[in-house]
Amino acid sequence: MAVKIIRQPKKIVLLGSATSAAALRAGHERAPAALRAAGLVERLTAAGFEVADHGDTATQVFQPDDEHPRARNVPAILKSLNDLRPRVEVAVKSGALPLIVSGDCISVLAVIAGTRRYYRNVSLMYMDRDADLNSPATTPSGCIDGMVISHVIGRGAPELVRFWGEPPLVREPDIALFGFERLDQPEEQYLVTSPLRRHPAMEVSTVGAAAAARLALERVHAARNEFVLHFDVDIISSQEFPATDFAGEGGLNLDQVRDALRVFVAQPNLAAIIVAGYNPELDSDAGMARRLVDLLVEVLAARLEIGSGEASANAASAATIPRSTPPAVEPPSQEPEPASDAARDMQEPPKPDSISS
Repeated sequence: MAVKIIRQPKKIVLLGSATSAAALRAGHERAPAALRAAGLVERLTAAGFEVADHGDTATQVFQPDDEHPRARNVPAILKSLNDLRPRVEVAVKSGALPLIVSGDCISVLAVIAGTRRYYRNVSLMYMDRDADLNSPATTPSGCIDGMVISHVIGRGAPELVRFWGEPPLVREPDIALFGFERLDQPEEQYLVTSPLRRHPAMEVSTVGAAAAARLALERVHAARNEFVLHFDVDIISSQEFPATDFAGEGGLNLDQVRDALRVFVAQPNLAAIIVAGYNPELDSDAGMARRLVDLLVEVLAARLEIGSGEASANAASAATIPRSTPPAVEPPSQEPEPASDAARDMQEPPKPDSISS
């Protein structure tokens, strides 16, 4: 029986995915607890939201897993995904906005799957410094977090590809890689003929984060599809946010990330947000936890302005794609984009064997 979801714009369901199994070190599993301790629930409540904290999944901690060097810790990852998915389903059905704080990026599989319980067509906005397009055959590290998009589109470790009964979880033309700048050679080669939408960090910096975000939304058909927003904090310059395993030179500055997030969270079709990559072990005084909470509260608070007088009009003109406006790009297609488009999008040279992959 079909279920009609009644959106509750002032309600948030907070979920913690307490896992570091898909990473290359422990620590991420403590991210949900650290952000709660930094005042996430209290700050969102003070901003005007009704927050229901649904707790955390069972903890899964990174292990070296030398017996499976091409795809480490898959059983633990599956336990985490199977724990998170029904929790997301409950949150989506409630009409509140699910906010999932996760250690691992691979948790996005459970978030999309939980969302697809109620929405047939779901797009993905993937804010991450890495494309995460490796597979067990190409990975230099065996880190599953470096293979997230591959698993979303149905290529990767069989156990994780089968997590969704009918892969892909999301079709390639409905996925936007936003703010990436680190590519391994196999990832670069795959992108040459892939219809994945690409908005590298150089483009975001050149055209402006808000403009790039609006274009990315248009290209993944967010005016008519629900979409999941994935936000890996390693997209932020390590000078401003070093508390992540995969910090490095480059990245977008905090203002650029804030501008893009404000556009994304203002959309009426936003189905869920996942925040990943923060490692409390690299944040001894919790200063970065407080900075991340500040960022999340600021951008989420903008949602409260939607539909209220002048603020609503400003948000619509600056950020929101109206449902009645058809996309200015071609309809979804499985045909690959021309190689020249791929070359245009990939404006920086690849960095072979990036640590996150």
